[in-house]
Amino acid sequence: MPTVGVKRNLLFQALGKTFTDDEFQRLCFEFGLELDEVTTEKQMISKEQGEDSALLAGASEDVIYRIDIPANRYDLLCLEGITLGIRIFQEKIQPPQFKCIKPPPDQIQKMYVKPDTAKVRPHVVAAILRNLHFTQDSYNSFIDLQEKLHQNICRKRTLVSIGTHDLDTVEGPFYYDAKSPSDFKFVPLNQTKECDGNGVMELYSTHAQLKQYLPIIKDSPVYPLVLDSNGVILSLPPIINGDHSKITLKTKNVLIECTATDLTKARVVVDTIVCMFSQYCKEPFTAEAVEVVTADGDSIIYPDLAYRDEVISANTANAIIGIRESPESITKLLNKMCLKSELNAENIKVTIPPTRHDIIHPCDIYEDVAIAFGYNKIPRTLPKTNTIGEQQPVNKLSDLLRAPIAQAGFTEALTFSLCSRDDISTKLGLQSINEVPAVHISNPKTLEFQVCRTTLLPGILKTIAANKKMPLPLKIFEVSDVVIKDATAEVGARNERRICAVNCNKNAGFEVVHGLLDKIMMLLEVPWNPNKTPKGYYLQACEDPTYFPGRCATIICNGNDIGKIGVLHPNVLHKFELTNPCSSVEINIEPFV
Repeated sequence: MPTVGVKRNLLFQALGKTFTDDEFQRLCFEFGLELDEVTTEKQMISKEQGEDSALLAGASEDVIYRIDIPANRYDLLCLEGITLGIRIFQEKIQPPQFKCIKPPPDQIQKMYVKPDTAKVRPHVVAAILRNLHFTQDSYNSFIDLQEKLHQNICRKRTLVSIGTHDLDTVEGPFYYDAKSPSDFKFVPLNQTKECDGNGVMELYSTHAQLKQYLPIIKDSPVYPLVLDSNGVILSLPPIINGDHSKITLKTKNVLIECTATDLTKARVVVDTIVCMFSQYCKEPFTAEAVEVVTADGDSIIYPDLAYRDEVISANTANAIIGIRESPESITKLLNKMCLKSELNAENIKVTIPPTRHDIIHPCDIYEDVAIAFGYNKIPRTLPKTNTIGEQQPVNKLSDLLRAPIAQAGFTEALTFSLCSRDDISTKLGLQSINEVPAVHISNPKTLEFQVCRTTLLPGILKTIAANKKMPLPLKIFEVSDVVIKDATAEVGARNERRICAVNCNKNAGFEVVHGLLDKIMMLLEVPWNPNKTPKGYYLQACEDPTYFPGRCATIICNGNDIGKIGVLHPNVLHKFELTNPCSSVEINIEPFV
């Protein structure tokens, strides 16, 4: 959930009223927000940077409200959006009408997209704010909104990156192109020396904020560029803008461009910025259109600033929320949430403005009705159907087995559900990960969390390796889920509850894990069957690269394979950095539920 810091004096000035901290906290709650903290700029810097920070000298003592914003409410990520929303909620003003003004064909600014951009970031959208008036506070808010959007909907600039430029310092038409890192030079924002693409990577490789964005395009054969008609580089997205077109307090006309891998999110971002800051234009709540000409020759006008209508039923809203309000009352509640509504017989026509991209389905509208009505005011009722909660059978069985296993001298561990590919393949003696029915993570953050585990064994062996200094024997067990690929399952995979136990000592101690298996089967009332008939359980010799040759067996219970028991192979122990022999048992307990 994003947190927005706003100065209290500016907030109260925009709202036209002074509140106590408790009063404003109640107002936030009624509007669906949460006042997280009341602090000052100096306290924030002290907490983040320490008491010796040089930033403390220039920090102010202005009181700052840190407000938690729902992650899908992009229109509330700045002071302007918060105050506009609250004033409409308090019925002090009517929702504004946002307009996109299209100049005559010979005056409209154009952005031409070159084919090479498809290799790195294929999309661009743009808009212009004309006759804008910045103050220091509104300028800071303008920059801060961009950063909040970058961290939120833009997913740290991987999906969308925002560039804002002083339109009076450049000359259209504009071009969105992609060039080799060595084929261009420009002066990055707030720098004095020209750099090519490789120079930019080197310059910002140690930068506290920008270094995290370098990998997005670093390995690409071409880097995306936004240029004007004179070849002046406005920005190198998603890294940095050019110094030539930087905006200042004196800037009157702002060109906003968003390059993206996701066109829908780019449109949302441009709409959000335009809607929030067009109120500072000479003609409030208006933006000038930009014509984007794609590489295929298609012409598209941005920003969208589109309004759309949804029709909802007042009866459905009452039934879902659990209230009894008239259609007239629900219409009034929706108007307070920036959703202009009109009563049409028993239905309500709701107009969704371009600020409310979070409204996707009628249920989102019902949520706004509930917020405006007040969650605390919704009457409490008993459910029409009485139900009695109880544990899932597999969880109940797991809990019943944990205590006896612990009483047998084993210590319980809780290991990660994700592991590396090697942990469940080559480290266990298999040739490759292709032999394992594992569910892979599409975008793993680290090499340690690439796949969902298919066995509990690697996690326990890692636990033992991390506790080698503890006295022997080390007897560890775990009762948890593994994830197995299954084409018959609804999502292509299924969870399976297992017990795994490992005995690590100066000798393998196969009899220890065998005794534990017998103990578990006795508790489950499954008899030992030396005749190897379907009734009961027995061991059947098998070969598995994880285990020592001739020291491994499959556990057969009621005719089904439920797991393995054996002495671990020395190569497996070596790969997990263990020096003492180990024996293990792992069984699936779901057949006993």
